[in-house]
Amino acid sequence: MTQPLVRFDAVSKFYGAGQAAAVQTLDLDIAKGEFLTLLGPSGSGKTTTLMMLAGFEEPTTGRILLEGRDIARLPPHKRGIGVVFQSYALFPHMSVAENIAFPLQARNINRTECATRVARALEMVRLTGFGDRRPAQLSGGQQQRVALARAMVFEPPIVLLDEPLGALDKALREEMQFELRALHGRLGLTMMYVTHDQAEALTLSDRIAVFAGGRLRQIAPPRALYDSPADAFVSGFVGENNRLPGSIVAVADGVCRVRLDGGTEVEATPVDCGGVGTRCVVMVRPERIAVAPVAALDLAAEGVLAARLTESLFQGDHIRLRLALPGGAEVVAKRPIGGAALPAPGEEAAIAWPEGAARAFRVES
Repeated sequence: MTQPLVRFDAVSKFYGAGQAAAVQTLDLDIAKGEFLTLLGPSGSGKTTTLMMLAGFEEPTTGRILLEGRDIARLPPHKRGIGVVFQSYALFPHMSVAENIAFPLQARNINRTECATRVARALEMVRLTGFGDRRPAQLSGGQQQRVALARAMVFEPPIVLLDEPLGALDKALREEMQFELRALHGRLGLTMMYVTHDQAEALTLSDRIAVFAGGRLRQIAPPRALYDSPADAFVSGFVGENNRLPGSIVAVADGVCRVRLDGGTEVEATPVDCGGVGTRCVVMVRPERIAVAPVAALDLAAEGVLAARLTESLFQGDHIRLRLALPGGAEVVAKRPIGGAALPAPGEEAAIAWPEGAARAFRVES
């Protein structure tokens, strides 16, 4: 990466003596023009990271560089960063145009230039003609666009978005995801986006930074993160995964053999799992598991496992299958509508997955 637009350099945040770190020793670069999403559960440190960049929280240790300048101790209004919150934080007594113009007026932009920029911002978010309305006269999606226009109108180097779509219903949320992505691509904006929604992160991002327990666990493009998670937490948090506990019995040529707790042995790609005799968890995504009646697959063949179908649920574009393995472990599989016949619930089944689809990780304490 060339000189990053933003750099977190060994940044930590503690809220009190003896308390766990909200963010611990964070090293993170954001490139100019990048759409970076911070993803993680509640309390993982992602929002604290955004707030430290915005200036609403001060790091305990470390540096935050914006265009090479350390801003860690600067107040928010001197950083020139645009911020969009989930609540939108629009002024109810002001019109849409006045809301958008507010940061320009705070920077003493003259009236003519201010009007030009407001009109351009309204056009960017597809709200031309709405300038005279009050926020209460707009839908939730329109208010979100106004908040985004206000954050962009003064042409900040980066726009920070903290769960900005959280208050919208599912259909509008999905529509706004595509609008945000299109706006980012069209304008070349640099955006840092915070969410706990995996699907949202995968849809929007150039890269995703996964946080847990105040630490950055992995940062990668969406496809790489989904296909090659670095540890069991990332594998389980990003997308759905089956977890099959067991012990490693052999490791050779980039493949480990794992005896599952029920006695069945499977092969997996070792990622972070230790040597022979160590406990691990084998993880394989539901869409990678093939399910067939026993008669259709040879149970003696390498990689084919015996199972019993316990549940079959129609879910529109796919069928969700739950299967029991010997010893009590369960797996979930997803099958597109159509295709070969499936066993009925209660019947014996055979399952298999492609080579490399299963990954083995150490058991986290």
